[in-house]
Amino acid sequence: MPTATPAPTPKAVIHQRYGAKAVYMVEEVREAVDGACPGLALPQSTRSVYRGHLDLAGVLSVTTPGTFVRKKDAEQAAAQMAIDKLGIQPTANIPSTPEEAWEELIARISYFFADENFPTSSHPLVGHLSVTIRRTGDLLGRIPISAIVACDVKVHTLCKIIDPKAEFDPLLVLSMIYNAAKQSTGVSVSNSNFWIQSQRPYSPEAVDLALQRWSGISDPIRVEAVLVPCVMEDEPKVVSFNLSENEHYMVDIASKLSATDSSDVLVSRTVGKTSSEIRFYFPAPDVQLVSDLSNNVVGCRGDGNINRVINKRASYISGQTIYGDAILANVGYTRRDSELQTENVTLCTYYRILLGKMPDGIYKISKDSILVAELPCVYSRTSWKGPSPRDLLCSFCRLQRLSEPYFTVNRVSASCNVPGSAVCSEEMGSLKTAKQSQCAKDGRIDKENPDVFKCYVKIFSKKRELLLEYSTDDNWSKESDAIQNSALKVLIWFNHYFKQLNTHMEKLYLPKSTDGFTIYPNIFLQEFAMCLSVYGKSSGGDSRTCSAVGPFTMDTSQQQLENSAFLTDIDGQDSGVFPSHGSLTCISYSVYLLMKDKRKKYLLEVNNEFEFEIGAGAVRTQLESCITQLSVDQSASFVDELSDRDLILAAASELSPDLSKISRDSCVLEFSVKVLQVTEPMEDRMEKALFSPPLSKQRVEFAVRHINQLHATTLVDFGCGSGSLLDSLLEHPITLEKIVGVDISRKGLTRAAKSLHQKLSKKLLMQSNVPAAVLYHGSVTDFDSRVYGFDIGTCLEVIEHVEEDEASLFGSVVLSSFCPAVLIVSTPNYEYNPILQRSAMPNKEEEPEENTGPCKFRNHDHKFEWTRAQFQHWATGLAASHSYSVEFSGVGGSGEEPGYASQIAVFRRMTRDQEESSPKEDDPRQPYEVLWEWANASMPSN
Repeated sequence: MPTATPAPTPKAVIHQRYGAKAVYMVEEVREAVDGACPGLALPQSTRSVYRGHLDLAGVLSVTTPGTFVRKKDAEQAAAQMAIDKLGIQPTANIPSTPEEAWEELIARISYFFADENFPTSSHPLVGHLSVTIRRTGDLLGRIPISAIVACDVKVHTLCKIIDPKAEFDPLLVLSMIYNAAKQSTGVSVSNSNFWIQSQRPYSPEAVDLALQRWSGISDPIRVEAVLVPCVMEDEPKVVSFNLSENEHYMVDIASKLSATDSSDVLVSRTVGKTSSEIRFYFPAPDVQLVSDLSNNVVGCRGDGNINRVINKRASYISGQTIYGDAILANVGYTRRDSELQTENVTLCTYYRILLGKMPDGIYKISKDSILVAELPCVYSRTSWKGPSPRDLLCSFCRLQRLSEPYFTVNRVSASCNVPGSAVCSEEMGSLKTAKQSQCAKDGRIDKENPDVFKCYVKIFSKKRELLLEYSTDDNWSKESDAIQNSALKVLIWFNHYFKQLNTHMEKLYLPKSTDGFTIYPNIFLQEFAMCLSVYGKSSGGDSRTCSAVGPFTMDTSQQQLENSAFLTDIDGQDSGVFPSHGSLTCISYSVYLLMKDKRKKYLLEVNNEFEFEIGAGAVRTQLESCITQLSVDQSASFVDELSDRDLILAAASELSPDLSKISRDSCVLEFSVKVLQVTEPMEDRMEKALFSPPLSKQRVEFAVRHINQLHATTLVDFGCGSGSLLDSLLEHPITLEKIVGVDISRKGLTRAAKSLHQKLSKKLLMQSNVPAAVLYHGSVTDFDSRVYGFDIGTCLEVIEHVEEDEASLFGSVVLSSFCPAVLIVSTPNYEYNPILQRSAMPNKEEEPEENTGPCKFRNHDHKFEWTRAQFQHWATGLAASHSYSVEFSGVGGSGEEPGYASQIAVFRRMTRDQEESSPKEDDPRQPYEVLWEWANASMPSN
């Protein structure tokens, strides 16, 4: 079961007491670390640690005596030091029983209206009272009971203890305050409406002090708000009202709502940012006279069906039951300022609040990128930007009024976890053991087989009923990574669910378990009933309409990113630096709503500096397709289909009233984008920093040596990607007369074609020997006769990007069908990773801890990384099965323990008997598509 609400962190305690007066500073310190790394170009001998400072605006200043590997730990330690020095004690316990809460509620209402507490108190209710004492007649000193609801959090807390239903029913809270006020000393309530006031007139001195302190509003203030109609077919719209000097602001709101008076207006809890005063204001339903209210029960006239007037949209946003038309407004008194605080609420505000309740909404808003950013499909500590997946999931559950997510982390002995041959990964891959051994029986840490972590997630309803749980076989080397990756998987599941809210009940499919998820449909649909009523599309008034909670396709593979964008107006010189899979790319962009007749366009969104990881699903697919065709400092434009209307209105802050009337069929989105900076993937940066020459160059030189030794004239690069190997080969004197690249990614091949065309054109001008070149789009596991029998085949750092069974299939197809004379395959040596990761530049936010588990993979896109024994077992098995010999070598390091950084297998085809021939020699199949070709007249086609 979920645990109790955790105690506030030291920083939270300081913030509650001092707010913005608390200023934190973190000092970076370099300290020595152990771990010499032979054979590396840049051995590292220090790491970054942090010392925290906290200044409380002249009250106190502290500095942590020790250092911490994470900045946030240093700040928390400084806050704890301040708490200890100031002697701040935990807040008093709240009442534990409904009876105690009722007595305290009565006393608190009396406190509000005690003459000695007014107007010297800083409580926001004093702002309401100071306005009402400027009235005359019967309304002098009267305030709506709902003003107490709007001003005092503790009243809400007490009402929830008395009856938990009060958390979701403002009308029930109103009746509780009314009945408590009837028993409160010095307080009176109206018998015909919802007014409350002091029984005794305020003293002239108190009134004078109030008028001096609360000067009121010198000129009327025009405030914009959003009217959210109760009828779902009616669109929300902007309304405005004027706040006058002598009237309570709720009078104007009551007028807009056609309520009898301001006492008849109910108030929701705050929505959106907790620091704002954004609330829903709505008329009380047609209840019985308040004099008949008893036992905190609210009755209604007529047929007693209050549900027929529930405002579904406002109720979904606020998490409370809202009746009738509602106004979303940002107005009220706070402890921070004596004056009335106001801020306009636009349609953009409304739709952003609505977006914030979606699983990916908080991420989009935190990135200030509504139309471009998408929830990434992978988590990496080094490249993740914005709130962590765990924080996003917690926020999502809070906004949906669910219990906090329940994370269970199990420590698993890696030596006993997965027997047999396997490999480990941290970033979105299964983490398995690198070798099999017996579990330690004495309880000591086994440094060769350190423990790993599994994380299970449970989502509970507000009533602590289990509605979803996620379990996984994936293991992680750090506890935090296990939590973050599991949280991301749950977020992705919810995100798919919310995007499929149009499925009818007849199509509802609820398997007991799918992709590690177990859903409890009755509880699930009950908790999301209001959400379904807002987003689900009904058919013929069918009340059973709801969303499917079935198995979603969570495939985030490269195929999703293959949609090519048609670029226009490409500007800027080709710098030669292109974004590649795994690179951090920084762009600037603008998004316009373009009318299809091109007569008018609206600016929707601008972002001057947006950073994301290529291949992580962090942006819309068309945009990524565009960016990967541009180099640094180049810009281009393209059009894409329209996003959801709610997203467009959430992005468009200035023109949303006009945009809400535009037909979806009449416009598209136009994107203008510029590539500002590209940071290579961690794997490439590590190789360049730690090896001289870089591993990528060493692999090319290895291939060149074999090409020239064999006097090879034809070469095919399987999985050529963006053509880095083919491009590099052209810089060396080689015997090749024809080079071919094969890849499944159109984006990569497009970039390869551009690079090869430029380089071959330059070689032609220099009258150098220019080989013919062809780029084929297709899968390396599909045979194509045009690539049969080449002198040499290469597959460098490719197989680790596919699953292990696919790597075995690739090897079998190449050796049995394509039959190159020589095949060179390279892949990372997992045993070398500890050296690389000890020597790489540390992550300043999260220094790797000692004995945190098996090493992570070099790239989160790697599906596996093999030890030398595993790689050799794979290669020797393939060679023996297909009449090839194999020898092993590598690049990077000396080759001594633990071997080379990049391990290489060289397959050589054995001589066939004269009568023996390959069955593929006469196979005419040619499924590959020619994406680009450089013809050489002197070279006959193969």
